[in-house]
Amino acid sequence: MLFSIDGKTALVTGGGRGIGKMIATGFVEAGAKVYIASRKFDVCQAVAAELSEIGECIPLQADLSTEPGCQALGELMKVREERLDILVNNAGAAWGVPLADFDDAAFDRSLALNVKGVFHLTKSLLPLLEAAGTQEEPARVINLGSVDGLRVPVLEVYGYSASKAAVHMLTRHLAKKLAPRITVNAIAPGPFQTQMMASTLAAAGDAIAASLPLKRIGRPDDMAGIAIFLASRAGSFLTGAVIPVDGGLSTVS
Repeated sequence: MLFSIDGKTALVTGGGRGIGKMIATGFVEAGAKVYIASRKFDVCQAVAAELSEIGECIPLQADLSTEPGCQALGELMKVREERLDILVNNAGAAWGVPLADFDDAAFDRSLALNVKGVFHLTKSLLPLLEAAGTQEEPARVINLGSVDGLRVPVLEVYGYSASKAAVHMLTRHLAKKLAPRITVNAIAPGPFQTQMMASTLAAAGDAIAASLPLKRIGRPDDMAGIAIFLASRAGSFLTGAVIPVDGGLSTVS
């Protein structure tokens, strides 16, 4: 039972693709009831239909780049559930352009969703998280940071890297505030096969893998595994942590 999340209820934002889908798939396979939320509802519906062949997965539409959008998703969850055991704040955006062309719009796009969206949605769902959590078995908030918030990235993604570093600090701040009935931790992924990384891996995937101590790109079960650990009894004494899941990238650059 140490790593069980069977019977828990989870919400995974950005669950229609990439790392969000990896985590949602792992949760469904582990017996959790999983809501996935995305701005692109058709994608969300398709993924939910796929995962519903394994377990229970419900699609929701949400725009988490604004406070009203976060509040709307929070209210929708309160209508559907009396408690929420796990919140995964995965929805995010990246934008890369040369330094001279990096304007307010480029920064705002990353900060609004990656930082403010995490904060406002967590705030909106506090009543459900507090209803689920106890000191012995806290509710869990899992934020998606990035190895690019721990080290200087190769690409010119100034807003993205700054926003992910902010997510790491926001994680620590919320962890202190919400203890002992809610834990808050962050995962900092390295290279995974996602839509965001697709062009980079297509161009230089072999070289990137060779540069990592573990010599490969991340797999879906790598991401599902760390999320299940954080959501299960095994991770209940951990809060305020930022965990690199990067094949060792953060140790060499």
